[in-house]
Amino acid sequence: MTAIIDRIASSIATLGPFGLLPKAPGTWGSLAAVLAAPWLFMPLSFPLRVLVLAGVLVVGTWAAARAERRFGRKDPGCVVVDELLGQWLTLLPFAVLTPLQLAAGFVFFRVADILKPWPVRAVERRVPGGLGVMLDDVVAAAPAAALLWLVVTLT
Repeated sequence: MTAIIDRIASSIATLGPFGLLPKAPGTWGSLAAVLAAPWLFMPLSFPLRVLVLAGVLVVGTWAAARAERRFGRKDPGCVVVDELLGQWLTLLPFAVLTPLQLAAGFVFFRVADILKPWPVRAVERRVPGGLGVMLDDVVAAAPAAALLWLVVTLT
């Protein structure tokens, strides 16, 4: 039974095949999140989007923690459920975006997630386990959302 639960957790943590793609799994996970957002996330009401994000945080924390144990590494690269959370948090303030604005949100989040400016890196270092995997992307989403808001406002 534990093996089945581990496989389910790993599948959630990797967003199915996206975390297992070669080269830059985080980018693939973020791209999957951005491409799915106009159909699965953005059409929802704001309160429902917040509820979905809370669910992704809870389930993603559980899945990431189990994946860390299964793969024997802290924050394995194949775990990309945190990219889903961070990317959708970046898009949270917006019900509708143009394809160019979606692309900007994707780039802003990826840059913040890859460069890990303070306090993103501090959260990554200080918060252990699955929660740490998820929270650094939550923090990275804040400047990405702010930049995206600026782009949307100016265009």
